[in-house]
Amino acid sequence: MASIRKEISIRSSAEEVWEVIGDFGAGPSRMAPGFVVDTRVDGDSRVVTFADGTVARERFVSIDHETRRIVYAVVGESMQPDHDNASMQVVADGEAQCRLVWVHDVLPDDLATPIGTAMTHGLAVIQKTLGPTHGS
Repeated sequence: MASIRKEISIRSSAEEVWEVIGDFGAGPSRMAPGFVVDTRVDGDSRVVTFADGTVARERFVSIDHETRRIVYAVVGESMQPDHDNASMQVVADGEAQCRLVWVHDVLPDDLATPIGTAMTHGLAVIQKTLGPTHGS
């Protein structure tokens, strides 16, 4: 199984960033506008539509507000992986700075490259969206 781990620094408090990241229903559209063009809740899942036309059904797995960590699994026929599980965690790094750690575990291994590329692009949008002008 491929495990892709990406991390960025965001110049905003962990609390402000978690308020968006921890919003399972609308978080993707809020954290990455333009990269994500639509998010809607359907039962215990969210359906996320990306700018490139990809549609992913992401099932809610768990949320831990104390550690600021959310876990979801990509299910259904969007990318047809054998296994696809991801977590996002916001870690405080001072009062006005935090780190976002995104881990994605996927099978088959050959999905790691396209998923890693998409994560890198998404994180650049998230960093810009939730950075210093967030909430202004």
